Amino acid sequence: MERNAAKVVELDVRPHLRKKLEPFQLIMDTVKGLDQDDIFVLHATIKPTPLFGVLKMKGFAGKAEQAGKDHWVSTFVNKKNVHWLHGHVSGKEELADTESLPSDSSLSAENGPKSIALDNRGLEPPKPMIRTLAALERSRPGDEVIIHNDRVPMFLIEELRGLGYPYMVEEQPDGSAKVTIRKV
Repeated sequence: MERNAAKVVELDVRPHLRKKLEPFQLIMDTVKGLDQDDIFVLHATIKPTPLFGVLKMKGFAGKAEQAGKDHWVSTFVNKKNVHWLHGHVSGKEELADTESLPSDSSLSAENGPKSIALDNRGLEPPKPMIRTLAALERSRPGDEVIIHNDRVPMFLIEELRGLGYPYMVEEQPDGSAKVTIRKV
């Protein structure tokens, strides 16, 4: 199929973000409804860098373009159609990939399983989830990712179940939560 024959599915989450509402579930519901040759175009007030890691794990490639001061347009396609992302966007653009591991991560001994610790407290959603999924993506089977979030990360737990990652939640006296996730 050629790019110009593909169905374009657009979602504008700028109103949600301006009202400080979390658009992650709306985005994921839209992604679930995509066909393999659909093009997903997301409009946001910020560059949704963390989302690229989540969608990469789901088989998508993406490109981000700043269309205005508070307007980013991100285009996602199935990885087999990654060539559709080249040469079709003008202005400030970049092919996006997942972020590198956050600087506050810690790795154990070089041989054997590693442990990555992320302190996600104080971060606005969906950054805690995206940082966690990016760390899991870079981990090897047997490694653990241990996160400390402001609260129990319900959307993350739902995603972990879907991906088949075992996890353990420890609620803390201050209302925060520590979650240990094992990469399988």
